Formats: sequence, structure tokens, C-alpha cells
Amino acid sequence: MQVTIYDIAKMANVSASTVSRVVNNKQNVNPKTRAKIMKLLAENNYVPNEAARGLVMQSSHMIGILITDIRTTQHTDGIYYIERELSAHGYSCLIHNTGRDESNWINYIQLLSQRKIEALVLMGSIYQSDVVREAISLYLPSIPVVICNGYFNAPNVYGLVSDEYNGVIECVELLAKKGRKHPSFLMNQTTPSNEQKKLGFEAGMARCFPNEELIVQECGNGFTEIYDATIRMLEQFPKIDGIIYSEDMLAAVGLRALADRNLRVPEDVAVIGINNSDYAKLSIPTLTSLDNMLYDVSMTAARNILALLSGQRVSKKMLICTEIEERQST
Repeated sequence: MQVTIYDIAKMANVSASTVSRVVNNKQNVNPKTRAKIMKLLAENNYVPNEAARGLVMQSSHMIGILITDIRTTQHTDGIYYIERELSAHGYSCLIHNTGRDESNWINYIQLLSQRKIEALVLMGSIYQSDVVREAISLYLPSIPVVICNGYFNAPNVYGLVSDEYNGVIECVELLAKKGRKHPSFLMNQTTPSNEQKKLGFEAGMARCFPNEELIVQECGNGFTEIYDATIRMLEQFPKIDGIIYSEDMLAAVGLRALADRNLRVPEDVAVIGINNSDYAKLSIPTLTSLDNMLYDVSMTAARNILALLSGQRVSKKMLICTEIEERQST
């Protein structure tokens, strides 16, 4: 059974408030009394009740994190970095897997408000929506909210955005440099992030291939859907000699589809992914990928929260530059 401050107070023949002052390192305690209480705390392996302390101090030391799909490696890796940094500074994280249903987003934001979290992290540009803006305004109007790879204008919201628009332009430029004539773009779910990638592809095509047909296709998230979409695109546009995929996972499936069509990579078709994830490093051939700086975004998100909670000023929106990691597929 866990020992309480009341048990320690009884053993030391002092008031519970005196024990509380010692536990919280407050002054106005007789040195001999303090030493006696400290000895009893150590002997009885006393552990402070953080929930009760939070009620007294008006501080929960809890940070909420929302993610739409905990199976998404890119986002769970980001959560890992954030949780580790916050944990090192004494904070615990409540992580909720919300799905893509907007009504669930509202419910989870309301739930986190009831848990008295001190800050909120939203993983992914998908939360860049009016529904989330209104829910935060209603339920969490006065705590810091940080969006990883997204932003919307609200008094307590701060955004970190990977510059995927210009990054994809650079990917198109790389294909042009490699002598490709007919690049294409394949993306999965529609999110603000993917929309920026698509716009970057269109801008890159206008810059490098102004007279070339714009080939942009969409697909689902499943392996079969990605595979079939790649095959359909190759059948519809047999001239394609370069494909940019909106994520590395899609590109890895695309490599399999190209191999099944007896197309050599990069000799016949060059391939580029986005995220610079483990998929890029483990694929055969290894995959050229646009690094959207997940580690930098995640660590900056955590450090911005810590700064905001300590009363420091933080920029409302930060743009993180991307880099291409070139490998065998180009």
C-alpha cells in the first residue's frame, strides 16, 4: 500500500501541511524537522501523488497528442521524438488514435479538455481544418496547440510546415537533370500536405517541361490500390519515364509494379518517394526520396511547447526546408 503524506505526518508527529512543504521543497520548516521527515520519506519509499499535486498546483503536466492512424509510420515516428523530448522535461503524453471521422476529432478534443492537458499536438496536415479550429476555440481556447506539418490562424495555434511544395519542384528538376522527358505524379489520400506536393509537381512541370502533358493520378492507401494505380497509369501513358510518389510507401509498392512489368529502375523509369523513411532505405533498388525533415519538425514542435509553457515567445508559423536524398532509383 502506498504511503501518503498523512502517514508520514503521523510517524513524524507533525501536520500534513509540514510534510507537504518538505515534499515540495518549501521554506519555513525547521531544519531538524525537515531532516526527520526526509528520512521517513526515504525509508518508506514515498512517491508523490502527481494527480493530487496537479490539483493543488493547477498543473497536470499532461500533453495531448492526436493522430488519425497510429499505423502510419511517419507520424508514429514523429510522436516518438515528441514524447521522448517532453518526457525528459517531466511531461506525460496522452495519445489518441482519432481516425479520419471529423466528429471523432471534436470528441477527442473535448475529452482532452476534460483531462486538463496543458498543450496539444496535432500530427499531420489533415487536422488543418475548420472543424478542428472550431473545436479548439470551444474546448481548448487558452492552451498552446502545435500542428506538425500544418497551420491555421487562431490565437493559440502554432504551425510547423515542411516546404514540400518547393521540395517537389526540386524533385521534378532532378528528373529533368537525369534526362527524363515524361514525369508523372501519383498520390494517395487528399490532405493539405498532398495538395502542396501536387501543386509543387505542377509548378515543376511548368518550369522544366512546359509543353509536356501533366500526368497526375490518385489512388487509395492499400497496397493493391497503389499497385493497380501504378499499372493503370503505365498502361494509359506508356511514355512515362519518371514517377514521383506522394509517400515512400507508395513508391515501394510502385517498384514492385514496375518489376512485374519488366521495367528497369532507373533505366526505364526513375522513381522518387517522399518522407525519406525506412521504406526508401530497404527498397530494391534503394529509393531516392524527399526528406521532409520529420525529426526536425517533431523536435521543434516539442521544444516550442516547452517554450510556450514557460512563457517564451514562439513564431506562429515556421517553414522547414526539405532535402532530396538521392539513391539508386534515380
